[in-house]
Amino acid sequence: CCLGSGLSWEPRSRAVEQVHLRCTEGSLEWMYPVRALRVVLEPNLSSAKHTTVCIKPASDFQGANIYVERAGQLHLVVSEAGGARPHQVSCFSAHTPQRVALFLQASLQRDISRRTASFQYELLGNQSAAGPDFKKMTLVKAMCRPCDNVELLMAICSSDFVVKGSIRNVSHDSENHMSQVDVNVQKVYRQKNRIFQQDEASGEWRGPIRTLLQCKVKKGAGDFLFTGNEHFGEAWLGCAPRFKDFSFIYHAARERRANPCEFQLN
Repeated sequence: CCLGSGLSWEPRSRAVEQVHLRCTEGSLEWMYPVRALRVVLEPNLSSAKHTTVCIKPASDFQGANIYVERAGQLHLVVSEAGGARPHQVSCFSAHTPQRVALFLQASLQRDISRRTASFQYELLGNQSAAGPDFKKMTLVKAMCRPCDNVELLMAICSSDFVVKGSIRNVSHDSENHMSQVDVNVQKVYRQKNRIFQQDEASGEWRGPIRTLLQCKVKKGAGDFLFTGNEHFGEAWLGCAPRFKDFSFIYHAARERRANPCEFQLN
């Protein structure tokens, strides 16, 4: 995480302040933004042939526009005038995975009232590019189709979360082009962070999973195995077969010694 204030700079200086962020995911908070800030993302991603950068502005994002530098040109990514929404995630391909430069241009303002231009960012390798931005991510078509057996067996090994449960409710957000699946969880096999938690009143384990509106997710009866990855602290749906189908596929693969990892069903 990086924190900075425009008020700490020399008022007569025209130099563009520059910061370097070495992590593949994190956040930046620019308080009282003035003039410009250049943010260089340069983590060790030499093994990734293609990288996608995603930016999620804070709900109270104010005081600046965010651009990405490409071949000496600035391309607008997040506009203050556009009214940054909490769920508005912008993604774009990085032409040079080892070094991505963002340019934050402070908006003109007569007063110095408190404004903060803050956002979260993630750099994704192309193997995990099934993220939340439905227009710009490369694997968008794959998100809505059922996983084949090979993809399913890999999903239980590499996903950020793997849970068994049933669908409690499905809600749709047409404005942000997203759907949310509320899950009653019977067993948490794995989760990266505490998205799935136990309700203190009922004692039941629950958690929300997001997916694309275009996938047209509907509420279905029975138990499912939900897998997927986390982006910006939210669970995004990957493979989600019926549990009985998954159990059959896994046991058959294990008998053939074709399972890529051991998975404790019971």
